[in-house]
Amino acid sequence: MRPLIDSHCHLDAAEFDQDRDAVIARARAAGVTAQVIPAVACAGFDKLRALCAAHEGLHPAWGLHPMFLAEHRPGHLDALRDWLERERPVAVGECGLDFFVEGLDPDQQRLYFLRQLELAREFGLPLILHARRAVDEVIATLRRVGGLRGVVHSFSGSEEQARQLWKLGFLIGLGGPITYERANKLRGLVATMPLEFLLLETDAPDQPLATHRGERNEPSHLSEVLATVATLRREDPQAIARATTHNARNLFGLQ
Repeated sequence: MRPLIDSHCHLDAAEFDQDRDAVIARARAAGVTAQVIPAVACAGFDKLRALCAAHEGLHPAWGLHPMFLAEHRPGHLDALRDWLERERPVAVGECGLDFFVEGLDPDQQRLYFLRQLELAREFGLPLILHARRAVDEVIATLRRVGGLRGVVHSFSGSEEQARQLWKLGFLIGLGGPITYERANKLRGLVATMPLEFLLLETDAPDQPLATHRGERNEPSHLSEVLATVATLRREDPQAIARATTHNARNLFGLQ
C-alpha cells in the first residue's frame, strides 16, 4: 500500500489521552504515515506543539475554530500571529464559519475568520477551513481577500461550490461521511471530481465511518475512506493513494 496522509485529524483531543501511542501505531500499520493536526483554540497550542515534536509524521496547524468561539479573545489573534511567525506550521487553521450550531455569533465568527485569512496571506501559508451551512459566504470572503490557498475540510457543499473553490486554489477534504450510502451528493461528487483537488481525511475522533457507527474515529480508518473512494470511482486504490498523498504533500509542504 502506498503511504496515506490524514489531512485532518484532531489527535490532540482528550478522547485520545488514554491510548494515543496505540492510535498512532495503528495508523502507521494501516499505511497512514503522516497526519495534519489543526488546532481549535489558543489554550491547546502548547499541547499540540509537544505532541507533534514527540512523534515523527505529525504536523501542526495553528488556528481558532468557529465552534470554540466562547474560548477566543481578540488578543488570541495577536498570539496566533506570534505562533505562526515563530513556529512556521504547515497551515493556518482550523478556522472558518459555522452557521449550523446555534449560539455562535455570526459577526464574531466573521471577525476571527477574516483576520486568520489575512494572517495566512501574510505568512504565505495554506488554510484549513471549516464551512458548515456557510460555503457561499466562505467562497465570497476568499474572493474578497484574494491570494489564498488551502482546503475546505469535510466538504458538504454542491458540485458547483466545489468548482468555485477549485478555481480559487482550494482543495476539498472528504472522509467518513462518504461511506454512508445515503450521502448521495457527496458520493456523486467524489465519483467524478478531478483527483488533483481531493484530500483524504478522518476528522478523528469525530465523523466515524459507516462501519464504525457510534465509535470513536481513528486515523487508521483512513484506509477505509480510500477504499470507498476507489469503489465509487472504479479506480485502483493505489492510484488514488498516490494522487491524494501528492496533493497533501504539495499543499502543506510535507516531505
